[in-house]
Amino acid sequence: MKHIPNALTVGRLVLTVILLGLLIYADRPKHGQAQLDRATLLLGAFILFIVTGLTDIVDGYLARKFEVTSKFGRTMDPLADKFLVCGAYFCFAWVGQPLLKCFGFEELTLHIIQWGTAIIILAREVIVQTLRHIAENRGVQFGATWSGKLKMFLQSFGIGTVIFGWAFVERPWGDWFTIITYALMVFATVLSGIQSLTRRIK
Repeated sequence: MKHIPNALTVGRLVLTVILLGLLIYADRPKHGQAQLDRATLLLGAFILFIVTGLTDIVDGYLARKFEVTSKFGRTMDPLADKFLVCGAYFCFAWVGQPLLKCFGFEELTLHIIQWGTAIIILAREVIVQTLRHIAENRGVQFGATWSGKLKMFLQSFGIGTVIFGWAFVERPWGDWFTIITYALMVFATVLSGIQSLTRRIK
């Protein structure tokens, strides 16, 4: 039983690699049934994303319930989350998603939105993880805050929104929903980063 949480963490990393591979590959089909193939691939990616999120919930619950937390789990569990989130947004930027067609953005503007979002998310994680490492080495608790939890929820919601919209939604309301989600997610990401910078680390 004590090894199940760690096994789920490793499994989540494997599922994340497959998920990111599907996101990259979904942009590649060029033959006559490309749209059907793309929708199928993205549906698979969406299901994998949900399963990956469930493993995160289950492994944490089991580790606490059976008091089998380990250094490996404390280190790898959050890293698996960061790998999933950062990897997904960089994959979106790589394949040029979301397209946000209804706004008529220039290609440069879209690149700024897509890559800028991914870079902001990565920068926040690097900064916060560095501060957490310094604080905990000094014996200072540096647990998650409400803004960090809100950020994680919105980032995860954003991943699902882009995948689902890419596969099935081609209407203006889908673009509006996506850009509002992105705006809220970026705001929460920056806010949680700022709050982390103001926390005591010694």
